[in-house]
Amino acid sequence: MIFSLVAVGILAIATPLLTRWLKARVFWLIALAPAALFGITLAQAPGVLAGTPVTETFPWIPQLGIELSFRMDPLALLLALIVTGVGALVLAYCARYFSDDEPGLGRFAALLLAFAGVMYGLVTSDDVIVMFVFWEATSVLSYLLIGHNTGRKSSRGAALQALTVTTFGGLAMLVGIVMLVMASGTTSITEIVANPVGGTLGQVAIVLVLLGALSKSALVPFHFWLPAAMAAPTPVSAYLHAAAMVKAGIYIIARFAPGYADQPLWQPLLVTIGVLTMLVGGWRAMRQYDLKLILAYGTVSQLGFLTIMLGFGTRDAALAGAALLLAHALYKATLFLVVGIIDHATGTRDWRKLSGLGRRMPVLAVIASIAVASMAGLPPLLGFVAKESVFASLLEATSGGAGQSEFWAWFALVGVVLGSVLTVAYSLRFIWGAFSTKADVGAIQLHNTGFGILTAPLVLSLATIGGGVAAGTVDALVAPYADTLPGPHEQHLALWHGFEPALAISAGVLLLGFVLMRRRRQVARLQAKLPQAVDAGREYVQFMRALDRFAAALTTRIQRGGLPAYLAVIIGVFVLGLGLSAALNRSWPEGVVPWDYAVQPFIALVMGMAAIGAAIAGHRMTAVLLVGVTGYGLVLLFAMGGAPDLALTQALVETLTVVVFVLVLRRLPQQIAARNKAVRKGLRAALGILAGTVMAVIAVIALGAREAASISAELPALAAEAHGKNIVNVMLVDIRAWDTMGEIAVLVAVATGVASLVFISGRAAPVERMEGGGERRNRPVLNSSAVSRQTWLLAGRTLSPQNRSIIIEVLVRLLFHPAIIVSIYLLFVGHNQPGGGFAGGLLAGLALVARYLAGGRYELAEAVPIDAGKLLGTGLLLAVGTALSSMFFGLQVLESSWFEASIPVLGEISIGTSTIFDIGVYLVVFGLVLDILRSLGSEVDRQQEDQEDDEEDAEYARPSTSDTNPAKPNQAEGGSR
Repeated sequence: MIFSLVAVGILAIATPLLTRWLKARVFWLIALAPAALFGITLAQAPGVLAGTPVTETFPWIPQLGIELSFRMDPLALLLALIVTGVGALVLAYCARYFSDDEPGLGRFAALLLAFAGVMYGLVTSDDVIVMFVFWEATSVLSYLLIGHNTGRKSSRGAALQALTVTTFGGLAMLVGIVMLVMASGTTSITEIVANPVGGTLGQVAIVLVLLGALSKSALVPFHFWLPAAMAAPTPVSAYLHAAAMVKAGIYIIARFAPGYADQPLWQPLLVTIGVLTMLVGGWRAMRQYDLKLILAYGTVSQLGFLTIMLGFGTRDAALAGAALLLAHALYKATLFLVVGIIDHATGTRDWRKLSGLGRRMPVLAVIASIAVASMAGLPPLLGFVAKESVFASLLEATSGGAGQSEFWAWFALVGVVLGSVLTVAYSLRFIWGAFSTKADVGAIQLHNTGFGILTAPLVLSLATIGGGVAAGTVDALVAPYADTLPGPHEQHLALWHGFEPALAISAGVLLLGFVLMRRRRQVARLQAKLPQAVDAGREYVQFMRALDRFAAALTTRIQRGGLPAYLAVIIGVFVLGLGLSAALNRSWPEGVVPWDYAVQPFIALVMGMAAIGAAIAGHRMTAVLLVGVTGYGLVLLFAMGGAPDLALTQALVETLTVVVFVLVLRRLPQQIAARNKAVRKGLRAALGILAGTVMAVIAVIALGAREAASISAELPALAAEAHGKNIVNVMLVDIRAWDTMGEIAVLVAVATGVASLVFISGRAAPVERMEGGGERRNRPVLNSSAVSRQTWLLAGRTLSPQNRSIIIEVLVRLLFHPAIIVSIYLLFVGHNQPGGGFAGGLLAGLALVARYLAGGRYELAEAVPIDAGKLLGTGLLLAVGTALSSMFFGLQVLESSWFEASIPVLGEISIGTSTIFDIGVYLVVFGLVLDILRSLGSEVDRQQEDQEDDEEDAEYARPSTSDTNPAKPNQAEGGSR
């Protein structure tokens, strides 16, 4: 299973590239992935249903007991077949649904395929933490899929609403999961269900888990996000909102039911919310004119139906619920696909504008009729088999004896019957509205959609028929899960059980639903008269607006003093919070060593004087240089303290920081507070002194708080085990590689943030090559000799004479290539000597800085004619790829491997996966520097040049004095150019 998920992930990553070649035909290709998974899952079915689950386990975070654990049991089998089977058909449908020029087609295809893989991982995960990771991934992917049409405000709003609601539920669910894990001592779902957590803790935890399930499956009061999500393309609605994502919450209910259905809050909570959701969804569906919204509210209603049955807690109810789960996925996905075809053919989904489609699109009408009949519960379809089993199981539960269970059985039965009447009514409303001939509606022009687009809904409708006729096969599929719940094994799925009360209820439901549809006008008038006391969607919008207003008011109140005021608040909270903690501390160290060597206090004195000087300096450049002194002082402290790696890295970082400061300061006034003088200097000084004092005290306390022996004594042995002698580098790329991977991800985010703040049209905007010849009249013009690569530094041809520095040019000519070579040397020797990818990348970046300073932005473009984003992405991909590749060899994530060999002349060499990881770090750091240079350097240069050119143009356009005042003809002569 894990390898199948990885394969789907790799294919999803490659899908945007494949789309460039295959266009919409890419869906045929990627549909093979879920189809193959469907075949693999189906092949595992006999053993799984016979009581032999398929399990796979890979170590992940052993310290926390978290594993990449997957388990294919009967419930996972049912959901996996739905996810992969419907997913394959929907992807194939997309090949006909989308045109080749659809905006963002590659992105959409990749996301939909990734969603199929994530859902497969969710339903097969046996580790509750891993399951939650997949759970949240479905929320993110659904957000991106719902908001596919980024140009539409409705799509963006619906996507954000779905993400907000499901994420809120997910956070509550996470708290419940952590409580269950802490109480049970395991992350295995199988063990958590087999040994349920009892008491108040167990009840609170399971209610929090159910809260996540309710929000994901759009149950009351979270139901409003699902109809809004119909702004998504129809394939998204057919897959996410009929067969997959909304089933995730139902799956969680079904998964935990065998262990927690006897909890006091379980049955009342789920049955009440299920009945309420079923009635609200059905009632609202009766009011809709958009075919897609009829199905959306109908889906809400059916999700309530599923919640009642799978949350009821008995074996027969679970059997009926599992059958209904399968039936709903088949008929509802079919109907969404049908609506997509109607929309494509007619350009509308409003049934008030549709007439005569039944005659003009007979095959589509037959397919839709089969699905609608199954939804309404007509024989011989799977929906009828499931619904009759529902009535039979609830009837049986009502005679189980007195008490709470009997009450909730009656409550559920009445609610299901009323909800089913509404289901029949809106099912008839859908089929009548879509395909009937209406006298007051004129003929509508049809666009040819082709027969191929009918394939997916046709297969699903045939499966609906097959499921009803072969009810015994469906019973064999769902009964093993139902048998895990308590209760007599009396019910089984069959197309005909004889004349019994359940059949009479089914007939009565059909009759009442038909009457309700016939009286649709009276029902519409009644609905219009009834006040809409509670509208969750409206309440959500009002709440979000109130939250925005509160945030704006709070921000306006506390952020009106500028940067000094913000810093004062932050530092003040720091001083009060940690200062109070330090004052209450009772574990002071026994002794304090004032310094380790004689030079240390002098270095500290210089650093302190520089810090004070930076605080009182009136010139920005002076302040930057003084801040740099404090950094270089730290370099000396590291070097003299026996930490050459830290000293080297700190020196490079400090140098680069000073360069970045200088690049930014070019567009700022030279003087600090030239217009607005500093106020409350005493308060600022006091805050600064207090912050420094508190930090020093906290450092002393922390150094004296150690109780156990330091792990530093074990680091040399760990480094040797990792085939390295440089402990610092081994820590970064091997022992604590997770931290390093997170840090380089932050660097990528920083580079992206800087670029987005400066660029308007993308990172590539300032990368102007010398062949362009695009200089304005106040810039040197490049002739054909300018592009010659006989010399690699062309400052004389690209910079104005007053901006050139011969000394810098000579130094750069001498030092650039050696610096690059040394940076690569640092990269590859870092495992055993001072250096590494971070230091090497910084040195290469500083070499690039020098080249930019010598030759300007054109030389920078010539030096690295590669998009910085590609370097950043390649580096991050190498690091992440190294992390994942180890799993293919049965190792833990980020566990290193080495290749050792004896090579003539070179001697013994040892190359490990940690080296590849370090290369990724090198590329990320180098890409970050390049991005900063192009953002704060080249782009700022270009903007400044454009500004100067605009000023020159304005000067040329301004009338001369001789034109406006003929009496003084020679006055303007001195200003001629």
